[in-house]
Amino acid sequence: MATAIYYFSATGNSLVVARDLAARLDNAQIIPVTRALKDDLEQPFDVIGIVYPVYMFGLPLIIADFLKQIKVKPQSYIFAVATLGGLPGLAHTQIKEILKKRGLSLAAGFSVLMPGNYTPMYGAIPQEKQEEMFKKEKAHINTIAAAIKEQKRGIIEEKPFLLNFLLNKLLYKAGAKQIPSSGKDFWVTEACTKCGLCAKVCPVENIELAEGKPKWLTHCQHCMACLQWCPVEAIQYKKSTLGKKRYHHPAVTAQDIIK
Repeated sequence: MATAIYYFSATGNSLVVARDLAARLDNAQIIPVTRALKDDLEQPFDVIGIVYPVYMFGLPLIIADFLKQIKVKPQSYIFAVATLGGLPGLAHTQIKEILKKRGLSLAAGFSVLMPGNYTPMYGAIPQEKQEEMFKKEKAHINTIAAAIKEQKRGIIEEKPFLLNFLLNKLLYKAGAKQIPSSGKDFWVTEACTKCGLCAKVCPVENIELAEGKPKWLTHCQHCMACLQWCPVEAIQYKKSTLGKKRYHHPAVTAQDIIK
């Protein structure tokens, strides 16, 4: 059966998971959500996967938009894989609710721990801990691939549910509304070399260059791609990212994100 794995990735975690999963499934291809949104959203695939990062204990806005638009066969086996640095919140539950309104269902939702990239709260974890997480990711992907091949249903990795429920309701419901305008809080230091990479890696073209320097618009995804990929670490968010170590997956390049 033909399998499409749609992914959204700003710093590489979800891209690596999508790649690893596709390598373990038969006749699978990976497709960036950003590209799919620009193309015909009617998909002929029998198995459809969505790989995405958890933001504020919920769905990235771009994933919610994608799920509301994609056209799939009613009988398609749909699964989701969330990459996260802590708890999954209710991201999978949100997918279930979006699909249910469209007469579709989420067969299974898996969660994969990866190094976090939310620099406004913390810097990159030590390399040794990153490597440990990468090894566990490979093992978990084997389990996920086996479940998908068997088309298992009813697996939703969102434990502990009560804590995830509270975090989602308290943080996501309020915070998600502020995401598009969050670009106003990014700024650039004098270290900026005007290379323009930030505008290229932005998944929603929310950055314009003014005399070579970035200017953020009003449809931000708050994905941190611009901040994490800046080669001289000139991009900051408020004052909370100053001096904090950046992160992107070592197996991913900026060019991979631009594609």
